Amino acid sequence: MEPFKNLLVGLDTSELDKTLIEYASFFVDHTSAEKIEFVNIVRNLHVPKGVKKEFPELVENAIKDRKNKLKEAINAHFHPEKKIKVGITVKKGQAGDLLHTANKFDADLIIIGKKKTLDGTGVTTMRLARRASCNLLIIPEGAKPKADKVLVPIDFSNYSKLALEQTIDFAVKNGSIPEIVCQNVYMVPAGYHYTGKTYEEFAEIMKKNAKEDYAKFMKKIDPRGIKITAEYSLDTNDNLASDIYDFAEKINPDFVIIGAKGRTAAAAIFLGSLAEKMVNENMNHPLLVVRFKGKNAGLFESLREI
Repeated sequence: MEPFKNLLVGLDTSELDKTLIEYASFFVDHTSAEKIEFVNIVRNLHVPKGVKKEFPELVENAIKDRKNKLKEAINAHFHPEKKIKVGITVKKGQAGDLLHTANKFDADLIIIGKKKTLDGTGVTTMRLARRASCNLLIIPEGAKPKADKVLVPIDFSNYSKLALEQTIDFAVKNGSIPEIVCQNVYMVPAGYHYTGKTYEEFAEIMKKNAKEDYAKFMKKIDPRGIKITAEYSLDTNDNLASDIYDFAEKINPDFVIIGAKGRTAAAAIFLGSLAEKMVNENMNHPLLVVRFKGKNAGLFESLREI
């Protein structure tokens, strides 16, 4: 089990910061967090040499003003019940520098936002999703921090096992017993008609097989008194991400928690254009991507896994 001891929160002084700071406070109280670093990368601080020579304190004052603005937001919305070491980092650079800062901080969890109506793009989100070597929590606009119901898509891999075990651990630390729903997306393989079975008949065969795999999978899991229910979804459009998010829209979970680098549903969600569609278009629920710390899910490495 990978504890969330070092948390890093990426802020940009937009209205979304309030939501991210509130989630940071929530995670501090419901995980094993010991340190948290609020980070803002300022991208518009390139000053020509001539201007910098005339105004030598321009960049320093800009960073100071930005840090004071972050302090105000943090003081207003960060109210954890337990004490924790808090740091604030403001530095000039590019969006990708957040990843370098996270590595230097030895972050166990990076918390970033996903904008819908506010200014900004999903470039940083996708870059972190593909390259971060730790857990990543993506929070959409308007989300409220709570954990009464959690959706865990599973494909019976070790990465699904990690996701479910971390969800159980979170539920235990949360002090309540939330509803954990495990969703498996199964599909009818091409060429099924050569078996003499109809599509519907073979779908039932695949569902039965998924249920058997789930029973074997759960023998490796200690639920620790937490109620876990299983749901099975037939993939009819060759789009695993949409199957998961359609189901999420139906049950409205407080988190979707997925293990990075699985071999079926999890892997598909985490790669290329499918990932971009999920993160950039369908992001209606907080998405927590968990991984074995230090294992980078680079694109080429992930392609070799499937």
